[in-house]
Amino acid sequence: MNSEVLHKLQTIVGNKNFLNSEEDKICYSYDGTPLFYKQPEAIVFPQDEEQISQILTLANQEKFAVIPRGAGTGLSGGSVPVDNSIVMVMTKWDKVLEIDKANLTAWVQPGVVTGALQALVEKEGLFYPPDPGSLNVCTIGGNVAENAGGLRGLKYGVTKNYVLGVEMILPTGELLRTGGKNLKDVAGYNLRDFVVGSEGTLGVFTKILLKLIPKPQQSITLTAYFKNLSDSGNSVADIIASHITPSMIEFLDSTTMQCVEDYTKIGLPGNAEAMLLIEVDGRGSAVQDDAETIENILRKHNAFGVAKATTEQDALRLKGARRSAFSALARKKPTTILEDVTVPRSELPVMIEKISQAAKKFDMYFGNFGHAGDGNLHPTCLTDERDNAGIANAHRAFDYIFNEAIILGGTITGEHGTGLAKKQFLESVAGIPGVEFMKKIKVSIDPNNVLNPGKIFSISPRCEGSLPRSVQHDHKH
Repeated sequence: MNSEVLHKLQTIVGNKNFLNSEEDKICYSYDGTPLFYKQPEAIVFPQDEEQISQILTLANQEKFAVIPRGAGTGLSGGSVPVDNSIVMVMTKWDKVLEIDKANLTAWVQPGVVTGALQALVEKEGLFYPPDPGSLNVCTIGGNVAENAGGLRGLKYGVTKNYVLGVEMILPTGELLRTGGKNLKDVAGYNLRDFVVGSEGTLGVFTKILLKLIPKPQQSITLTAYFKNLSDSGNSVADIIASHITPSMIEFLDSTTMQCVEDYTKIGLPGNAEAMLLIEVDGRGSAVQDDAETIENILRKHNAFGVAKATTEQDALRLKGARRSAFSALARKKPTTILEDVTVPRSELPVMIEKISQAAKKFDMYFGNFGHAGDGNLHPTCLTDERDNAGIANAHRAFDYIFNEAIILGGTITGEHGTGLAKKQFLESVAGIPGVEFMKKIKVSIDPNNVLNPGKIFSISPRCEGSLPRSVQHDHKH
């Protein structure tokens, strides 16, 4: 990118909102995804919709790429720069614009931190359920771009279930408004759901309208431990089959438990192969009845140490420990590759075993945890990116895991997105016609491929997709 173009960008956003020193470029060269890194040409912090539009118009004229970015907590490479690109950071767009208690909605800017929004609406007796593990850091805009999930996804769903409308700047610079506070609206294509989960490839969010619900009156949090993995998986399947829908059923294997205990010192046992953290919530006596039924199911499947959190502080401490799983595992090795597969809930015990087989087959150190209630697991490989043979084995292990998930009727990602990390697997799930349909949509909306190009799929000859994963990585970076 030549100096004249950089000067035009600086003029659009102002000196204080333009960065291009070597130190700044390094800071915005990566996100939470390991092994992906690329320096941008510059970083911009737009102040209003007009500046975003001007930047995208310039990108179309000068043929450079724009990478939207929130807090950078993503785990699929969605906000990693590409060649000849700038990073557009939206974290300063951090205002809650309206809480409408009559309609149970909130208008927010994309840089609002998820946990901060939750705390704010709960003071009003309301509830915003989506709760990614990084909720105290990640932003609503990033959540919408990735269709983020979280611990409460089993009962309450994921981000898409709470997006009522968006305002966004299209790749060619126009402002799009779609959705609204109407509970029913079938006028034309459902563009709102279309852009949720589009991973920053179809537009830059500027305002988001979220659905709120009444805050649950009470909740009960339970813990249970198991001597073998299959008992924990069978417990989950049995709980779901009993027609109880907990707000969360979280799974941790022994490796993850050990790392979490080393990190948090909350007293997790050292003789368990698996742990389940379960929460039921709602109104009245039904909450207690559901908790008792779940306790009986756990004990039927040989659980030990079954217990209820005695105070709200204890419950928060347990859930906080679960949220720390990624950080706790990351302390063990220099490189932590946290992945994301989902299978039908009935296949969860099989998938847990397949992940264990992958670790043994490729001689890799794995931890495994996740949202067991909705079949979403996070197999996590602990390795060292300086060890080329180890990284190659890690890729082989994940190839095996993804393929086994697909065989079980599952998918390659439940909440992290496709991004750079998984696009070579997309055809296996969506099929060639599905991927080609997505590409046609992208090309029609973004004819010059300026907005987050190369994410989800590449607009390029199909031969690139046939490269092995390790070769693709070297080829692209």
